[in-house]
Amino acid sequence: MGLIDKMKGELLDIIQWLDDSGDTLVKRFERYNNEIKHHASLIVREGQVAVFLNEGILADVFKPGTYTLETANLPVLATLQGWKYGFESPFKAEIYFCSTRQFTNLKWGTFGPCTMRDPEFGAVRVTAFGLYSIKIKDPVLFIREIVGTDGTFTAGSIEDNLRGKIGTRIKEVMPEAGIMILDLESKVIQLGEALKDKIVPAFVKLGLDLIEVLVQDIGLPEEVEKAIDKAGAMRIIGNMQSYTSYETASAIRDAANNPGGLAAAGAGVGLGLSMAGQVASSLAGITTQTGVTSTPPPLPSPGLFYVAIDGQQSGPHTFAVLQQLVESGRMTGETLVWKQSLINWEEAIRQDDLKVLFEIPPPLPSRL
Repeated sequence: MGLIDKMKGELLDIIQWLDDSGDTLVKRFERYNNEIKHHASLIVREGQVAVFLNEGILADVFKPGTYTLETANLPVLATLQGWKYGFESPFKAEIYFCSTRQFTNLKWGTFGPCTMRDPEFGAVRVTAFGLYSIKIKDPVLFIREIVGTDGTFTAGSIEDNLRGKIGTRIKEVMPEAGIMILDLESKVIQLGEALKDKIVPAFVKLGLDLIEVLVQDIGLPEEVEKAIDKAGAMRIIGNMQSYTSYETASAIRDAANNPGGLAAAGAGVGLGLSMAGQVASSLAGITTQTGVTSTPPPLPSPGLFYVAIDGQQSGPHTFAVLQQLVESGRMTGETLVWKQSLINWEEAIRQDDLKVLFEIPPPLPSRL
């Protein structure tokens, strides 16, 4: 018996595919001369289907399970030309195993920036990147349209093609979505869903099911990113007055709860007032094109004073309130006061700003 005859007599009895590659979509079962024994066992595992082809013509598709190949369960095969022995002798067929599991973390990205029109920034060139997932939906269509006669077909074999479809479609989806540039990052899920709806038909034509499309990053020009950062900083400055008021109130509250911490409280209050003064100075310094300030500078005032009344800290008080305290007799020249520029508490009469409160007018002259 020759070598060829010996090989023909040692035909495989078990047909199966054990995928250890992790990225194979389709694998053709290799056997000598494409011959399969009658009563051979076909094992199709979960996440697979087996497609039988005879001379390029679909014979049958087997879902997960174990099958014995005979005329009873292959009626289509029994009628195909070339199988005239009724399976009593080996028959010829091509068997393709197709993986039906999901293939995830496939990358896509725009090929060059997409131009979008924004009401705030005008025409902006934007890029986008992300991931997508696929699985084989129609094995026969996929083999016919994509695989052809390849013995092994991996996700990488078609990835460039699919990436190009997504990268092209996203350039249509982003302008059509009508999302402002500032909101793109917060609308990535919406963009992904719109992109998926747009390109699903193209994948179906290939026998594939597009499971999901994720938009991970939106790329903006450097000058637009700087403009966004500047706008955020201006909004923070606009809220500085509220911020300093809150910090000042917190420092006073802490000092009231801790009598020994008056010096620390004074530092906190001083910092808050200093920040408020800086902001006020900056805003007051804004000039028009003619060089004249748009708002007049604030009138000078004695400032705010804290007053020690009945052993308790009171204030900060304006000059008008201090005048009321003097008139009511609750505050005298010996009363201790404190303001931002002072290190320690001092008598009110020693403060140049407050001396006027304690000046006693001379008596009226008597009439002769």
